[in-house]
Amino acid sequence: MTDSLPQPIAENLGAKLSWSAVARLIRLRSQTGTWLLLLPTLWSLVLAARGLPPPGLIVTFAAGSFLMRSAGVVLNDLADRSVDREVARTKSRPLASGELSFSHACLLAALLLGSALALVLTLNRLTLLLSPVAVLLAALYPFAKRVVHIPQAILGIAFGWGTIMAWAASRGTVEMPAWLLFGATIFWAIGYDTIYALQDREDDRRIGVKSSALFFDRWTWLAVAAALGGTLTFLTLAGRFTEIGWVYYASLCAAAGLFAAQIAELIEPVSPARAFTLFHRHVWIGSGILAGMLAGFLW
Repeated sequence: MTDSLPQPIAENLGAKLSWSAVARLIRLRSQTGTWLLLLPTLWSLVLAARGLPPPGLIVTFAAGSFLMRSAGVVLNDLADRSVDREVARTKSRPLASGELSFSHACLLAALLLGSALALVLTLNRLTLLLSPVAVLLAALYPFAKRVVHIPQAILGIAFGWGTIMAWAASRGTVEMPAWLLFGATIFWAIGYDTIYALQDREDDRRIGVKSSALFFDRWTWLAVAAALGGTLTFLTLAGRFTEIGWVYYASLCAAAGLFAAQIAELIEPVSPARAFTLFHRHVWIGSGILAGMLAGFLW
């Protein structure tokens, strides 16, 4: 009987609100994505403040990163619920499995975005004016993999926009270092999310979803090398503009060594589990760069 109903309505039938399912929908136990969104905003706050940023801004952007990443994965799962049913890694997600309804997910996304807006309202006017772009990018990304061969670039733009908002919140304007951090974040996301996409390469090929891991194919290692090289270049330029100390550049050298080790490993095929491990290590690499920034101004 439900076969004759529109899919969203059919999906609502029999689905009950489960807080456990809500927690899994927003990946509550796996906050890697939140950290990868938050770290570039913290880079921006530190460089803008030339040292320790105001605690209030740190708390606001930390909470905002959690809310926007959570909203982003809900929007992604709403757009991909049919595709997710065809992928081994994602077929058990609450929307794909029917454990949560379409309407429940829409209400949750609205709540998360509304909460993020409440945080932005505590910031200056320029940051408020920049915030609709963040929502637009979060909404566009789930559809990018249907039309763009490198959807990871759209993810990078979405994550990088946080650096622009953080700089605007700190200084009331957007200066060149902020745009350099924006560029660094785009390249970084292309690098680490291409590694992440290696987990689903065969499923993506089968169902026709686009990804950089498919687009670059056997040259994926070289594409990741170029992306991570771009990350380091833009981070170096951002440091030059802010006249940061040598410790920062030492942290970039350490990051370069870790990037090189990953790239060398990617020359040969890696298992999905190994791809996820390599992806997750970027949280620690980004944290090391953040520590180098702080030390570069404080020492």
